[in-house]
Amino acid sequence: MEDIVCGMDVSEDSKFKSVYNGKVYHFCSAQCKQKFDKEPGRYVKG
Repeated sequence: MEDIVCGMDVSEDSKFKSVYNGKVYHFCSAQCKQKFDKEPGRYVKG
């Protein structure tokens, strides 16, 4: 699976996760999770 912020491959076991509009997003780092949490609409298309 892909980190929606930076494009890196990330495991579903990643401890960095956020839920947005009922969907779980996984991140490679706390930094990517923070960027997503601040502006989720910037990263989620449609």
